[in-house]
Amino acid sequence: MNHFFIIANPEKGESVAAAEQVAAYIGERGGNSVLSFREAAVGGTYLYTDPAQVPRDTECIIVVGGDGTLLQAAGDLYGLHIPFIGVNYGTLGYLAEIDRAHVDGMVDRLMADRYSTEERMMLRGRVIRGGQVLAENVALNDIVVTKSGLPKVLEFPIRVNGSVLTTYLADGILLSTPTGSTAYNMSAGGPIVEPQAELILLTPICPHTLNNRSIIFSKEDEIVLTMPERERRGEEVRRYLSFDGTRDVELIGGDKLIVTKASTTIRLAKIRTRSFLDVLQRKMNQR
Repeated sequence: MNHFFIIANPEKGESVAAAEQVAAYIGERGGNSVLSFREAAVGGTYLYTDPAQVPRDTECIIVVGGDGTLLQAAGDLYGLHIPFIGVNYGTLGYLAEIDRAHVDGMVDRLMADRYSTEERMMLRGRVIRGGQVLAENVALNDIVVTKSGLPKVLEFPIRVNGSVLTTYLADGILLSTPTGSTAYNMSAGGPIVEPQAELILLTPICPHTLNNRSIIFSKEDEIVLTMPERERRGEEVRRYLSFDGTRDVELIGGDKLIVTKASTTIRLAKIRTRSFLDVLQRKMNQR
């Protein structure tokens, strides 16, 4: 490959400088690149990266910053079907696997076509209000419903494929992909899943009954959360829906959140041969 689109987190000065260095190195090797540092408002929607900025001949998207930067870019650009690779200037780096000391080697391997790709499933969430689609988006890691304000126990009635499953009493609900199993899901006590699997994980956040635990669903399942009109004590509680930690939507009583496997996937370019278990072991032993 020879044509790259480089995204840097504008809030991290070092990642901006690093992205400029990557672009310069690509140029020295005879390649072409376009840099993107700015967020953009497109059609009334605030995007981290505008898909229209990505040249049509782009063969790889290099994201410099961390997992959060890659997640935001993936949510905006997933429809382009271009491989992503991340350079980690953040903390954990489950997705952004290349550290800053190996950037030149990464570029060399990409330009020599010495890489592989992994397909990662995504989730699609739709909010239905009054029979109409209020909001719709995709997530590579997770779709989360949480609350704001004073601490209160919320009810989360769950239906799967049209049948009643249960009503969780919790502070929130996480719906995760296998890729997202090592993110918020893991912090909430959910299971860790091999990232190329195709499953939907449902994990309650701080459940208030002992028998409420994570459930793993098939990729074919449809999960529906209906927001109660009132909470158990009659109070109104604001709930918020987020896709990969951004693109928040305020939910009201009667809203339905429908979560399914997205019809598209994200392609991650891989230049290392380390297995997921190797990465997991290294990350879990960090201090």
